Amino acid sequence: MLSATERQILVDQALALIEHLYVHLPLKRAMHAVDPLQRLRLLRLRSASLSEPAFHAELISIFTRLRDLHTNYFLPEPLRSRTAYLPFRMEEYYEGDAPQFVVTEVKPGAENAMFKPGALVTHWNGIPIQRAVEINADREAGSNLEARHAQGLAAMTVRPLALSLPPDEEWVVVTYRVGWRIRERRFEWQVFESGPPGESLGPLAAGGGIWLGLDAKAELERQARKLLFAPDAVRIAREVKLQTDPVQGVAQETAGTVDFSVVSKLPDVFTFRPVTTPSGKFGYVRIQTFNVPDDRAFVEEFVRIAGLLPQNGMILDVRGNGGGNILAGERLLQILTPLPVDPERFYFINSPLTLQICDAKPTWFADWRESIAQAVETGAPFSHGFPLRPVESYNDIGQTYQGPVILVIDARCYSTTDIFSAGFQDHGIGKILGTSGATGAGGANVWGHELLLELLPGPDSPFKPLPQKASFSVAVRRCTRVGKRSGVLVEDLGVVPDAVHRMTRRDALQGNIDLINRAGEMLATMPVQAVSAKVENAEGTPSIAVTMKNVDRLDVFLNTRPYRSFDVLSDSTSIDLPPLATGLNTLELRGFRNNQLVASARVHV
Repeated sequence: MLSATERQILVDQALALIEHLYVHLPLKRAMHAVDPLQRLRLLRLRSASLSEPAFHAELISIFTRLRDLHTNYFLPEPLRSRTAYLPFRMEEYYEGDAPQFVVTEVKPGAENAMFKPGALVTHWNGIPIQRAVEINADREAGSNLEARHAQGLAAMTVRPLALSLPPDEEWVVVTYRVGWRIRERRFEWQVFESGPPGESLGPLAAGGGIWLGLDAKAELERQARKLLFAPDAVRIAREVKLQTDPVQGVAQETAGTVDFSVVSKLPDVFTFRPVTTPSGKFGYVRIQTFNVPDDRAFVEEFVRIAGLLPQNGMILDVRGNGGGNILAGERLLQILTPLPVDPERFYFINSPLTLQICDAKPTWFADWRESIAQAVETGAPFSHGFPLRPVESYNDIGQTYQGPVILVIDARCYSTTDIFSAGFQDHGIGKILGTSGATGAGGANVWGHELLLELLPGPDSPFKPLPQKASFSVAVRRCTRVGKRSGVLVEDLGVVPDAVHRMTRRDALQGNIDLINRAGEMLATMPVQAVSAKVENAEGTPSIAVTMKNVDRLDVFLNTRPYRSFDVLSDSTSIDLPPLATGLNTLELRGFRNNQLVASARVHV
């Protein structure tokens, strides 16, 4: 139980975060007509008179009504480390304009002859299922209606108690249909210990959170579903770790043998395979999460995977991805485009507290500090916008996959995935196919309370330790788009796809078959191009053998300087190189079609 003093600490810390750090406060007040500061002040006055569940419920509600999945209250122990669940999963598909809710996964041991994948849920505790999902969605924090609907559907059966109170009901009665038969089945809510969110969410509770953009609830739900419904995935992840982790690994003769031509070295992040559609054979990559500690290892693994797949087109599926490491998402863009990547700009809200943070870490926040200090005179509400890292770090590898790409998104794409999707669209990498009308619309860098304590430690810090492992997270830097949409917010607006595919029953039950076929149709209309080079040393004189496809001009750069440019008359040629400087030399080939850059490749000599 929390004491009266501990409740006051929680409310005071929430006030400090929302009033002085929360970058979206002006936007949320305008778009959602909320006043979180007044509600927190009232809660401070009334907290002692409330029961503990009522206190937590009000604090959760204050954060939920911000409609911001970045900015959260994490409940204290024993709730913080537990997840409530029902032993099945529902997904939505459409028959015409009518949504249907189908069971797609059942926990081993809970399945029976009737209640199994394919059963249609019609009522939930006597409430028509569509209405039940709507009621649940209103309790969620999604930035738009479709995002809240998707969040509400997911929370029907999995609820991380770090971010939501236990269900009011002890059991639910599910009415479902198989064929023409109507059945009912009662399921009791169950709870398992999922581990503290600090362990599950990785960098949110540590210094790595400085680059984080994550829907914490979606990530906890994803990990819970994996434990409940995907024992094979858990086993494969364990075997991969044994083979790739030099610390926890074991002798090869006692470890399982994982075929990395079909399994990712980051199995919790990537799944991939070639897919055959009526429009042709393409590569398919699913990115489950960007929640990785090492953005370089993430990008390197994607490059490896892309090299194993057909080069004539890729379906890149990020549905349900709640985000993670912003650098991983933005640095991935360069792999897919010949153009230089211009990363999104991030802005603090101007306040004495954000200035104090910048002063505490001048090497981290030097770009932002000057404009925040100037705001005392100018009255500007936000700092100037800057990339999280120098622009060069987003272009240090260059394009390695030159085929056309279709990006598949949905309303549960959030934060880093929003940022990645926006960059994909802003750089004209390919077309976006959505199963909803927009992404989840989360546009910010999120920090945890633990990180704020690290940034401003000591007795004079405005941040105080929280009782019983409770915590907060807050959106501290908002981001805006680049290119033709320069300056447009991602928050509350999201990314609108080029085309929408409503999920079908075959999608829900047969591995997204119609969705993949639709993406294949789109890929088949897009041109395929390629430029590659191989270094040759004939009689000591270096040269490169160049192979080209569907380009009419080739420009060659040596160590960033122009070296050759010629019209393409055949699909292959050889280019002699001048005497090279000692050390590593970089050759970049840029292929054009109709004066538009369409492919590039880098070779190190």
